Amino acid sequence: MIGEAIKLAAQAIRRNVLRSSLTVLGIVIGVMAVIAMVTIGDGTTARVTQELAKLGRNLMFVVPGQFGPGRASTTARPFSTRDVEALATQVPNIRAAAPVAQKSAVVLYGGENRQVVITGTELAYFSALDWPIVAGRRFLESEERAGRAACILGQTVREKLFGPADPIGSNIRVRNISCEVIGLLEAKGQSMVGTDQDDVVIMPIRAFQRRIAGNTDVNSILISAEDGVDTGRVQTDVERVLRERRNISRGAEDDFTVRDLKQVVQTSALATTVLTGLLGSVAAVSLLVGGIGIMNIMLVSVTERTREIGIRLAIGALERQVMTQFLVEAAVLSLFGGVVGIILGLTLAWAVSYGLGVPFMPNPKTVLVAFGFAALIGLVFGFFPARRAARLNPIEALRHE
Repeated sequence: MIGEAIKLAAQAIRRNVLRSSLTVLGIVIGVMAVIAMVTIGDGTTARVTQELAKLGRNLMFVVPGQFGPGRASTTARPFSTRDVEALATQVPNIRAAAPVAQKSAVVLYGGENRQVVITGTELAYFSALDWPIVAGRRFLESEERAGRAACILGQTVREKLFGPADPIGSNIRVRNISCEVIGLLEAKGQSMVGTDQDDVVIMPIRAFQRRIAGNTDVNSILISAEDGVDTGRVQTDVERVLRERRNISRGAEDDFTVRDLKQVVQTSALATTVLTGLLGSVAAVSLLVGGIGIMNIMLVSVTERTREIGIRLAIGALERQVMTQFLVEAAVLSLFGGVVGIILGLTLAWAVSYGLGVPFMPNPKTVLVAFGFAALIGLVFGFFPARRAARLNPIEALRHE
């Protein structure tokens, strides 16, 4: 019975191909928009998580001043290397703590020059960021203590200054000092905000402070907690130690900010998920519009086929058989629109993901839900026209012109 109803529905749709195509357009657009929005949103969330994970695990950033929603930035004195030493010795469950001081400068080698970010730090910096050396070596402790001008290059700087040549052992000029290249960092690529993380030169912080910055300021502190440790507890301990060292009285606001990378990841993922849900909900409205279109065209179809319905009822067709025929026809229209919408939605999501450089992550659950919702729309909005057709008076229907 269902098979025969599907056959009759296909014949009815073929008789009015253009009208049927325009009818399902709302369903097509709705399903396409929902799948595309959700897939792109999932890919964006995954990209944000991947990029943040590249920075290191269990990572926290400590910066002077107050930053964040509802918190005005204030002028605050920078940190010192002694603050970093205090955190490393007084806060339990810290895997690495490293000072970071940065300044933009021109580096030269041969006839090539480039404006890059010079970072002064200590050995713990590489452990905190899980950033390996792919050639050469890290700083020696004796080099750190002596403030020797030794440099480790990012891949972009190496490519721009040395091309394919091996830079290890060469001397580059950073401003007015000569710096020996002792190591080469593994490539990290672009950050979430589009900056090149490999466009960097790293040197011991004492050498940086004496020869580049001209002061002993530490702009920020990187802290990496041990695996399996509650980073919230570590953050509390960090805040306690820094409040003591910076002589902040009880009840006074901190003049520094501790940012837990895990919280940043969770906040970013939540924001993307909420935005995706909102966009998906807006797109789903077109499914309802498509359902109204199906109801409208099915009512027209019932009117056009009144005499046919009357003949079927007169020769013994049951009301439920007539109702089933029109319900199946509405469902076939809706499902056809759903299939086309799924194909177009996945194609659009792939194209946008490729263009934005985010992972293409189709979710089978989303596809099934969109397809099922399309079928449900067809049945719900096709029910009233089908019931109207089934309840036609055979005699009145036969008289219809």
